[in-house]
Amino acid sequence: MVADRLMTQDLVARTSGRIRYVRPAVGLAAAAVGTVAVAGLADSATESDGLAAFDPRLTDDMLHLRTIPLTDLARSLTFIGDVPVLSALALIAAVVLRLMTRRWRPSVVLLVAMAGSAALTYCVKLLVGRHRPGMTYVLGSADTSYSFPSGHTLNSAVFLLTLAGLLWASGRRLAWKITGTACAVLFSVGIGLSRIYLGYHWATDVLAGWLIAATWLSLVATGAYLTRRARTDLQG
Repeated sequence: MVADRLMTQDLVARTSGRIRYVRPAVGLAAAAVGTVAVAGLADSATESDGLAAFDPRLTDDMLHLRTIPLTDLARSLTFIGDVPVLSALALIAAVVLRLMTRRWRPSVVLLVAMAGSAALTYCVKLLVGRHRPGMTYVLGSADTSYSFPSGHTLNSAVFLLTLAGLLWASGRRLAWKITGTACAVLFSVGIGLSRIYLGYHWATDVLAGWLIAATWLSLVATGAYLTRRARTDLQG
């Protein structure tokens, strides 16, 4: 009996030791795949081939979908992704997280995720140097910055999905977690599509925004997990 119990405990310990490395491995693998996908999409955008070859057709199709109610909705969604608005929302969310959880960790995770997202947006735009669709497509004021990736799409997706991830790490009920995640995904998709609809971005710019967001969040989640494990090991 004692021997069997010791063997069981040893098996559980070894299994737990293996499992603790699975999540970081999956996160890093997802980030690697995402990086390759973004690199391929960037090459397609600069050469105007591959998926990017369909961009003009997709933009033209969006023009035919324009109506006053859809335009109002698209402008409202794209407003959420504006840099000043999203920055304010991130700071407010960080303060609320600190007050609700009485811990700094969720706020720090959110702010690190947003800082990295802003840096990636700036750097990738400079590296790819893709121009936006012509002014004949745009519903609004001109934007002379580079097009790839869509900053509105990337930054809003990171913000919303980070909040969804923090919700899953909380003790909230499953229904809240599912609802919160569904809202985050819907708003992320809506903001991205609004950028194509309003003529500010090609479809592959928006797709790149989603891919970079997913790649970066894989690294953020992996880093958060490893730091938490390291802290637990030090305390234990």
